[in-house]
Amino acid sequence: MSPAQQPDPTSGARPGTGVGAHAERKDEHVRLAMSLHEPGKQTPWADVGFLHHALPGTDVDAVDLSTTVLGSRWQAPVYVNAMTGGTEATGRLNAGLAEAAGAAGLAIASGSQHVALRDASREDTFTVIRRQAPQAFVLANVGPTVSPEQAARAVEMLQADALQVHVNVAQEVPMPEGDRDFSGWAERIGAITEAVGVPVVVKEVGFGLSRRSVDQLVPLGVAAVDVAGNGGTDFVAIETSRRQDGAYRDLVGWGQSAALCLLECLHTQAGELPVQVLASGAVRTPLDVVRGLALGARAVGASGHFMRTLTESGPEALFRELVSWKEQLRGIMALLGAGRVAELARTDLLVTGATAERARLLGVDLGALARRSS
Repeated sequence: MSPAQQPDPTSGARPGTGVGAHAERKDEHVRLAMSLHEPGKQTPWADVGFLHHALPGTDVDAVDLSTTVLGSRWQAPVYVNAMTGGTEATGRLNAGLAEAAGAAGLAIASGSQHVALRDASREDTFTVIRRQAPQAFVLANVGPTVSPEQAARAVEMLQADALQVHVNVAQEVPMPEGDRDFSGWAERIGAITEAVGVPVVVKEVGFGLSRRSVDQLVPLGVAAVDVAGNGGTDFVAIETSRRQDGAYRDLVGWGQSAALCLLECLHTQAGELPVQVLASGAVRTPLDVVRGLALGARAVGASGHFMRTLTESGPEALFRELVSWKEQLRGIMALLGAGRVAELARTDLLVTGATAERARLLGVDLGALARRSS
């Protein structure tokens, strides 16, 4: 049976998988995710540092933050990544996120639109993104379980410029009502890529994309990948907290960090990738963004941190933070002697800690990264 002929995955076959239950889970996910984003918590990005050079020869005001992603010019190499939607409460969150992102000139991705594909009355909790950010680069969002027609509908719903297809096996396994058959996901992604008229980005949801995974995606026609590593919102922790039996709790922390994914995907002897690479996962500061860019990401996304700012302080505070991040990106890039985003690829990186140990096992030459400016 071809992907397009498979039964509609939106018809709930298991208890707790109806539209109402799915929507309630959205609100629960937001509440549980916020509990994981405590200010000051160290993340895997701390393993990536820079060798300081005292004469960078740069001008902060002359730093160019623009980058080209999926054929479009972005004002800055940072974006508000996929989060939520589907309920009245999450619709208000999407409105606030989009308002701030649009005003700050940043791209924004929707949360999974599955619930709106099942129930058209919930579309407004997603379409508010485009209404609040009419000029922004917007990414729609579905999983590989939808049909190609549903994926195209998700893009149309948001008048989206691109489509994220999220892969989340490590979330589905411990989820009490989660999917259990992942055997046809690659073929379904290929069918979605052919059906939608916009670039497709395949993203993890916080467990990391290995080089092998990315290599499997390349022949499917995807335009980019978002490695979306661990250390931030942990959906294993979220889903196991919803269980009564304690199962799968030893999987909390599963996966690879975004930094390790970038190192494996872009700094081994496996060869260049013919797709663009984006990064997200545990991004909480402008320095984390610069770390990701220096490791080779075209742009870097943040989710949980921005959601926390929005829920605690409102859209205006989030807008001010996004503007501040752009200003800080210019300052950090000038400090590193990089007048453009591409020049961060010549900065000297000092990778240490657990990330260094794992990168060496994967064949990364960390010494070469520390001497890139020579």
